[in-house]
Amino acid sequence: MLSNSSNVSSANASNDQATSGTGSVDFSSILKEKLGAVNDKQISADNTTTQFIDGKDVDIHQVMLSTSEAQMSLDMAVQVRNKIVEAYQELNKTQV
Repeated sequence: MLSNSSNVSSANASNDQATSGTGSVDFSSILKEKLGAVNDKQISADNTTTQFIDGKDVDIHQVMLSTSEAQMSLDMAVQVRNKIVEAYQELNKTQV
């Protein structure tokens, strides 16, 4: 449960950082931050797996959880990318 509250507070902090002086949200900075978070999860899962393979004191459940979380984050990022591309293509079809 602690990770959920820290995710919410980090999301609020990122939204505060991404707003410019006019109050608008900078989409590219939010996107970069979230993709960085996905990358961090991938690296963390890889490190946990490597530690487990090396015989260090890592619980198999932690390896599975971090790997699953990284995979779900990547899947979500791919779906968001697909929706962004779809929206862009739809805007290009719009006649002015």
